[in-house]
Amino acid sequence: MTIWMQGEYMHFEILVEDISGKMALEILVPKIINTEQHTFHIHSYKGIGHIPQGLKSTSDPKKRILLDQLPRLIQGYGNTFASYLPDYHAVLVIICDLDDRCLSAFRKELLELVNSCEPKPKT
Repeated sequence: MTIWMQGEYMHFEILVEDISGKMALEILVPKIINTEQHTFHIHSYKGIGHIPQGLKSTSDPKKRILLDQLPRLIQGYGNTFASYLPDYHAVLVIICDLDDRCLSAFRKELLELVNSCEPKPKT
């Protein structure tokens, strides 16, 4: 499924678990998207952590651990994106290592988290 059409503007908010990932993405993303037509912003964190039980962020936001903060972040992006004008398209991208996680179980956890938010951001 294509999330944007030719000729439409799209903004990408990208969350990545570490500074080295951000540095790599700053090189790769402009090669993947047309930066004359689309924009992006990459936010790095200080590690991956774990999605909190009950989908409620309880850790200190200043620690900047990606998955620990993800419920709060996704809800915030959902609210922010919902306030954009209809022709301003934005999407949230989360990039992290699987480490020892099972891909299908981790993906299911992430989708449950996104689906628990109202309004849901495009992800």
